[in-house]
Amino acid sequence: MQTTDSDTTLSDTLTNGGKSRLRLVIANKNYSSWSMRPWVAMTAFGIRFEENRILLDRPDTATRIAEISSAGRVPVLLAGPITVWDSLAICEYLAEQFPDLHLWPQDVAARAMARSICAEMHSGFNGLRSAMPMNIRMSFPGKGRTPDAQADIGRICEIWEECLARFGHHQFLFGAFSIADAYYAPVVMRFRSYQVALAPALQAYADRVAAHPAVAQCMREALAEPERSAKYDAGPD
Repeated sequence: MQTTDSDTTLSDTLTNGGKSRLRLVIANKNYSSWSMRPWVAMTAFGIRFEENRILLDRPDTATRIAEISSAGRVPVLLAGPITVWDSLAICEYLAEQFPDLHLWPQDVAARAMARSICAEMHSGFNGLRSAMPMNIRMSFPGKGRTPDAQADIGRICEIWEECLARFGHHQFLFGAFSIADAYYAPVVMRFRSYQVALAPALQAYADRVAAHPAVAQCMREALAEPERSAKYDAGPD
């Protein structure tokens, strides 16, 4: 994977072996949970891509994002003339384009479950998001424990327990690493930063996710980012 700096022109259309080269536009790895999801999925499955960062909380952030997506958010995947925004849409697009990689579980029931829990993450858990923003480099033990966040933590634990028991075989949520694990990787980051106590089997799963090469690489690169934001580093009240 080749990483480009944040000033690279995003409108270039490059080809590689007759196929459009993939370019993933993300925000800061340390702060952006939505950016982490497709980045980890693509890295985990060896899908080559170029990376562009548009930093959060900068005067030109909104303008730069608007240049590539009218939705006004990152991540965005650029594949030649095709623009795919939204992390779940990106993951589904990749699963279609690279069917032999099996980004989703191959078993029908497992795949249905995986899509369901990703959709639930995608549309819910607002209590956890607002009370415990992702910040990989910081530690906020005991903070953010609002009733809504606690309820979300309980529901996530239920999801992990069911998936590991039915499909996981004490490995990842569906046995082999999949989009579902990439989707819950930012939750693992939150649980680490806020020191959320988990049952032993769930803590072991969270540790496996953090140790996965793609997640570990994302964590290293997040820690190495020079940018700091007082807004995000202050932590929750």
